[in-house]
Amino acid sequence: MIEICFLGTGGAVATEERDNASFLLKHDERLILIDCPGSVIQKIKKFKFDPREVHSILVTHIHPDHIYGLASFVHSLMLDDCFIQLFGSEETVNFCRSYLDLFHLREPKIKTRIDCVSLTPGKGFMLGDFLECNSFRVPHDSSSLAYHFFFKKEKKELIYSGDTSLSPHLFQEAEGIDYLIHDCSAPSRFFKKYPSLRRMHSNALELGQLSQKNSIKCLIPFHFFGELEFSLSEIEEEIRQSFRGTVIVPEDFDRITL
Repeated sequence: MIEICFLGTGGAVATEERDNASFLLKHDERLILIDCPGSVIQKIKKFKFDPREVHSILVTHIHPDHIYGLASFVHSLMLDDCFIQLFGSEETVNFCRSYLDLFHLREPKIKTRIDCVSLTPGKGFMLGDFLECNSFRVPHDSSSLAYHFFFKKEKKELIYSGDTSLSPHLFQEAEGIDYLIHDCSAPSRFFKKYPSLRRMHSNALELGQLSQKNSIKCLIPFHFFGELEFSLSEIEEEIRQSFRGTVIVPEDFDRITL
């Protein structure tokens, strides 16, 4: 069984309803954490999972709202004998090592051991016996990677874009895919008002258009700006102007089965 557990669905600025974007991927009893902002331990426990069972962390990039909780996560588990692989771009992995070292969290006295694995975009790696993953670059930050998951037993595929502007390469990679979790930071009217947003993030209208054009089966918009005033109904309405597939607009602590 494949489950997505949304720990947070918002952007860099949290709101009362939404915290920074992060989720758990559960597959064959294995827990994979995607990005690591704050209060991750508490959120995992709210899903009735044991944080000590997280065996992998995938980091999309090194902006604070995606990485600042890593030190707290390791510190909280420091007395537990855990082995966790952390994956990311070379820039991300180097940053994570330095960040953990600031708090002396890779010293021998720390029982939780973090094995940092630098990824080569386009080269696959395994996250379990039946789960392969590939990474590729997206236009947001020099450290940014998107992740493409291949669930072998279930014969399903999922891409998570991370923070990104609309990328032709990403949609080429995602053509016909079962599930796409994609940056959808705000409705298109804000991108008209603030054109510089297009260099870093994606809007709902164009996301729906590209998803329809590339035959995405299920679109999950994600990473909603907390500093702008809009409703999720506006996000969904813009997507559905063009997109005819399934749309799931998640809330924090939603849990979906793929």
